[in-house]
Amino acid sequence: MPSAPIVIKNDPSLLFTNAGMNQFKDYFLGNKKPDHSRVADTQKCLRVSGKHNDLEEVGVDTYHHTMFEMLGNWSFGDYFKKDAIAWSWELLTEVLELDKHRLYVTIFEGDEKEGLAKDEEAFTEWKKWIPEERILLGNKKDNFWEMGDTGPCGPCTEIHVDCRSDEERKQVDGKTLVNYDHPQVIEIWNNVFMQFNRLKDGSLEPLPAKHVDTGMGFERLVRVIQGKNSNYDTDVFQETIKYVADKSPQRVQYGKFEDCDIALRVVADHIRAIAFTIADGQLPSNTGAGYVIRRILRRAVRYGYDKLGFHNSFLGSIIPLLAKQFENVFPELKAQQDFIQKVIVEEENSFFKTLASGKNLFWQYTEGHLFKDNNISSEYYSDYVKKIIVGKFSFELYDTYGFPLDLTQLLAKEKGFTVDIDGFNKEMQKQKDRSRAAGIIDTEDWTTLIDNTPNKFVGYDALETNTNIIKYRKVKAKGKESYQLVLNETPFYAESGGQVGDTGELIINNEKIKITDTRKENDLIIHFTDNIPAYPNGPVQAKVDKERRKHIAVHHSATHLLHAALRQVLGTHVAQKGSLVNEEHLRFDFSHFAKMTEEEITRAENIVNEKIRENIPVVIRQLPKEEALKLGAMALFGEKYGDIVRVVIIDPNYSVELCGGTHVGATGELGFFKIKQETAVAAGVRRIEAVSGASAQTWINDELAQLQQAKDQLKNPARLDKAVDNLLAENAGLKKKLEHLEDRMLVGIRNELLHKDEIVNGVTFVGTIVEVSNADALKKLCFDLKNKLHDHVAVLCANIGGKPFVAIGISDTVAAAKNLDAGKIIKEHIAPLIKGGGGGQKTLATAG
Repeated sequence: MPSAPIVIKNDPSLLFTNAGMNQFKDYFLGNKKPDHSRVADTQKCLRVSGKHNDLEEVGVDTYHHTMFEMLGNWSFGDYFKKDAIAWSWELLTEVLELDKHRLYVTIFEGDEKEGLAKDEEAFTEWKKWIPEERILLGNKKDNFWEMGDTGPCGPCTEIHVDCRSDEERKQVDGKTLVNYDHPQVIEIWNNVFMQFNRLKDGSLEPLPAKHVDTGMGFERLVRVIQGKNSNYDTDVFQETIKYVADKSPQRVQYGKFEDCDIALRVVADHIRAIAFTIADGQLPSNTGAGYVIRRILRRAVRYGYDKLGFHNSFLGSIIPLLAKQFENVFPELKAQQDFIQKVIVEEENSFFKTLASGKNLFWQYTEGHLFKDNNISSEYYSDYVKKIIVGKFSFELYDTYGFPLDLTQLLAKEKGFTVDIDGFNKEMQKQKDRSRAAGIIDTEDWTTLIDNTPNKFVGYDALETNTNIIKYRKVKAKGKESYQLVLNETPFYAESGGQVGDTGELIINNEKIKITDTRKENDLIIHFTDNIPAYPNGPVQAKVDKERRKHIAVHHSATHLLHAALRQVLGTHVAQKGSLVNEEHLRFDFSHFAKMTEEEITRAENIVNEKIRENIPVVIRQLPKEEALKLGAMALFGEKYGDIVRVVIIDPNYSVELCGGTHVGATGELGFFKIKQETAVAAGVRRIEAVSGASAQTWINDELAQLQQAKDQLKNPARLDKAVDNLLAENAGLKKKLEHLEDRMLVGIRNELLHKDEIVNGVTFVGTIVEVSNADALKKLCFDLKNKLHDHVAVLCANIGGKPFVAIGISDTVAAAKNLDAGKIIKEHIAPLIKGGGGGQKTLATAG
């Protein structure tokens, strides 16, 4: 089977595919029947967050990676321990011809607390192939594999290889180094025997069938076959490392200096993770999975910047090399090479600017300018005096400007400062706690009503059906309790491919249960509801909200028409990069590197409306994937397709796409199509928001109503545009007159203030309430007084629109002599009094 996308869809527990078993989870749980009982694959994986977080070790050691390939063979209720063990030994020692004397295996020793015995079956099978002294017992941590806190799990047996020299092996027995993080004694294969399902209460229940999940790290295997001491020394990485070393401004050589070697390994590893995730549809961003990719990219840039001398974009130039390397394995890189490259270059350039801003802020901190200008909280000042970079500030550099702690420490050392590490760690923990609290969903175990029953979608052909509840569970999130139901047959479309999930109702024994959403968890269709029926075992009538579904279908078909139109207008490089289809509007993200002109927007809109008027039948066919692709069907990168695919055809010469969504019968049902706006989303990705059908009519009516209101207010001119131009010109003239009058008024107020001054402790003081129309006028008065008074303090207040405003002006001489600070006075004394905020410089500050 082909690899699943590295970016996870329809699984709320994961952002990325982090193990080969992710795409087969439903087979293990018995939610879905596999088409084949034996499968082999290579799976693209990413481990940078959550339970499997290897990011900070990547590049520092020789065998951790962010993106890696997991070679797997799988048995779904077919062969088990005997065959899995025999075949893994055969492959390693007879096919790949690894030295069997360098191999060690581990088996599960059992766990008394769990009531689990030693894995005697695995022990017995291994004794057939390997001496007993090289069969080692492992504890629950090492030899009992669990997907997470709940879910499929079971004992495992690992195969380790000792890559040390013969001399080293004579001195220290390899079995004493297994599972002790020795860089040359490494695990290469893990055979997991899926036997149990971990329930929420921690107990284990047997799975419906016993399965085998094996995973072998491709990069580690290549290292062993090629006799290298490091994964990075193999031909998987060396071409990339050599390219980056040659391109580096410092012309570094791999193997000479450890700092440079780490940087080269980081870049060679990270560029793979970045490229494959973008290819699979995940763009760098500030949230969720996109933020993880942005962090990886920035870590690579930072190492290139600090250690290799790159001060301009360099990661993007590696993509053609990478695309060529993988073109026969993962052709998606080659197919999207230009797009991936441009996205990375824009991200790099953006980060270089961010780094420069962060360094400037750091310099302002260490030079004390932040405190002089009162642009930063005074709570940092005492630490600054002690030459300490306070934890909050170092965390701000990390979180906002991409500065890892070690870079802040390096810069601090150069300036003679130290960094408050504990303070930084506290801020980091606070952020983790906030993120965890925001994402906590307490999901109880399923209550099963009907065993071994398929979960089937029938909603393409029917919006109502008679069915049964297979199982349900309670969910708590953000203090609210709700339920999730699974039906035997369901007409409810689960959120997928950008189309939102259906809503509607279930009728059970005359009781109506409102369905608020429908989503997928892997391949399981889950219905969301606020309550559970009193008698969930009875027959169920499931009814989709027909009107809402119709409006959704209108927007989904409009999305296909728009996609094809954009490819006509802008070029065939346009590819879908995301979408949202609901009953109110559509949102379509696509690859393009320039803002669309008004003419291009109009042309695309006109093409779509022309196709609507042609009333083209929307033909939906089930075809073998290869046959569909020969028809010219567009497949979305990052989507997982089966052998048989659903093809939506709107004129074979116009739009042919693989799509699982719901559609209208003919384009005429769309009525009308209107683009509301076109904007930028990310580097190289544009977004169109549009409406069709009844939503388009509503939107146009609203726009026309606003237009008519404007006409009415302007006394229905013959030419509205000329009337607006005249109004703007008149407004600009009046503003100039008003500014002139205000300036004259301020001169009068200033002259009055000069007669109200008094001497306090040898300083000229002016303090009064004045009548002005805006806060800027207060600042102007303070500036004017500075030119007329010497050695003074001025405090001017105003009531503007029922709200208090205050400005404080202090001459440079008084600020120095009396150690007065306008900004500090405003922040600490004035702002709390008026229940507002403010700040400024030492000699001029305002509050409101």
